[in-house]
Amino acid sequence: MTPDQLITFAAVAEHRNISRAAVALHLSQPAVSGQLRQLQDEFGEALYQRDGRGVRLTPAGEQLASYASRLRDTWRQAHAYRDALRGLESGTLRVGASTTPASYLLPYLIAGFHRRYPEVSLHTVDGNTADIVGALASLDIAMVEGPVGADLPPDTAVHPWREDEIVAIMPRSHPLAQGLAAGCGAAPGVGAPAGRIELEALGAHPLVLREAGSGVRQMVERAFARAGVSMRVALEIAGVEGVKEAVRAGMGIGFVSAMSMRHEGGALCLFSLSPEPLTRRFSILIPHASAPSRVVERFLTLTAEDAA
Repeated sequence: MTPDQLITFAAVAEHRNISRAAVALHLSQPAVSGQLRQLQDEFGEALYQRDGRGVRLTPAGEQLASYASRLRDTWRQAHAYRDALRGLESGTLRVGASTTPASYLLPYLIAGFHRRYPEVSLHTVDGNTADIVGALASLDIAMVEGPVGADLPPDTAVHPWREDEIVAIMPRSHPLAQGLAAGCGAAPGVGAPAGRIELEALGAHPLVLREAGSGVRQMVERAFARAGVSMRVALEIAGVEGVKEAVRAGMGIGFVSAMSMRHEGGALCLFSLSPEPLTRRFSILIPHASAPSRVVERFLTLTAEDAA
C-alpha cells in the first residue's frame, strides 16, 4: 500500500467513477485501475464494485475512503504550503536579538519586512548576547552585539553586519561633563558624542554597568583592564534604559550604545572613550546555515540592505 494508491482511491471514492477520477488525477484509466487492483490485493477484500457506468464502495471501501480522503487533503495542504513558501506568501520567522539591536534596529527591520511579506508570521525573542546565543537552536535568525564566542551550535553561520560605538553617558550637571564640553547635549547630529574622555578620568567616579552577559559590559570591562584602570561599580542594572535612568538619577556614569541615544533630549551628555573609541560590530547569526529557509534568506537580504 502506497500513498499514491490511497490518493487514487480517494479520487475514485469522490467521483464514484474511474474515468472521471483518472481525469482529475491526470492519469490514464488503466493506471488508475491498476492502482485500485494493487490496493484491493493488499487488503484481500473487495473495496468497490462496478455499478453501471460507475463504481459503488463496499463497507470496507467506505471505511478506507475516510482515511484516504484525509491523506489526500493533507497532501494538498503540504503542496499549497510548499507553493506559498516558494512565493513567500506565508511562513514563520523566529528572530532573536540582543538588547541594543532588539530595541533600536529590529523594529524597523520587522516593519520593512512586513510591508514586503505581510503573510509571514514573525516571532521575536530578546535578551542579552549570551541569552540569544544560548537560544539559537530554537531560532531561524539572530542579531547580536560584540564577540559571539567560539561555542556556537554546529552549522551556525556568522555574517558581519553593522558597527556601533559604546559611549560614556552622564548628566549635564556632572563635573566631568561641565569641565569637558560646555556644549554638551548640543553636539551636531542625533546621539553624537560631545567630545572624548579618558578612561582614567572615568575610573575616579562611580560607574553604572549592565548586567552580566551584556555585550556592552564585556567590552567596557576589557577596555578598563587593558588600560590598567580600576572600576568603581556603583550599580549593576539590566537593560539599556535601566542604565540611562540610573544615570539620570545620579547613580554614576554609564556606558551604552551611541545608537540608543538617538532620541534622547539634552539631559544626558555622551562622550567617546579615549585613547581609542570603543567600537563593536553587530553580527547576524544563521543557526541552520546549511539549509536556510527562503524566508530567512529574504530577511538576511533585508539586513544587508539596512547596513548599506
